[in-house]
Amino acid sequence: MPILSIQSHVAYGHVGNDAAVFPLQRLGHEVWAVHTVQFAAHTGYGPPKGQVFDASHIRDVIEGVAARSDFAACEAVLSGYMGSSAIGEAILDAVHRVKASNPYALYACDPVLGDVGKGFFVRPDMPDFMRDHVVPRADIVTPNLFELEALTGMTCTTLVDTKRALQKLHDNGPRVIVLTSAVIDETPADAIDMLVSERNSTARVRTPRLGFSPNGAGDLTASLFLAHYLKTHNADQSLALAASSVHAILDETLKAGGGELRLIAAQEAIGSPPRLFTPETLS
Repeated sequence: MPILSIQSHVAYGHVGNDAAVFPLQRLGHEVWAVHTVQFAAHTGYGPPKGQVFDASHIRDVIEGVAARSDFAACEAVLSGYMGSSAIGEAILDAVHRVKASNPYALYACDPVLGDVGKGFFVRPDMPDFMRDHVVPRADIVTPNLFELEALTGMTCTTLVDTKRALQKLHDNGPRVIVLTSAVIDETPADAIDMLVSERNSTARVRTPRLGFSPNGAGDLTASLFLAHYLKTHNADQSLALAASSVHAILDETLKAGGGELRLIAAQEAIGSPPRLFTPETLS
């Protein structure tokens, strides 16, 4: 069944839909990709060349998709960087339409707001919009540590702090939370943690720290987790599979000198990661 993925698009590199669509397809999913922007490359290279699409354009494209295929066939909506609250409203409208046609469809939101050491890189109204309007509608959210703190107003320096923040975010709506990067007091210096939380349980997957995090890694993680969760309905197993693939792709990227994700060169790791990390139950 198809996944509606509403994210940015770049001609060069792998971020947004260009980090999400291929992994979803590689794992057997049809993808309806709707682009919120079309840039030559991500903004890490400097002021982008290209165009940010307005909300009416996105609504038109989604309307065209709906005209070609019944939304009852859609099993999930995936969103990433929104850019503006108007775009966010267009995405939420698409979520409503899909869920009205298929009540079992999931909405997975990567609540892109910023990152540790970088701060916010969204418009000033977006953190409140994400917290008050988007997160309550999501079944799955995939924040990094900075975004978890921003969405909850809590500081996460210990595992106890982090679990409390996860519970507060659950109270706002989502039933599954993937914390894509949890470098806290308990995390060894040579490791990086990822956590997955359901309302009554939390698990951790710990992988070796590679020392860099290229653009698109979060988009890749969200897509892989969603793909596995749709198949297994097991959050711990889905995190383990996603984290294992991400680690392998990042390792291949690092060996190639860093830069853009080596998504095509390392594509075998999407379905069959060479090393499978085991989830550890925390509660």
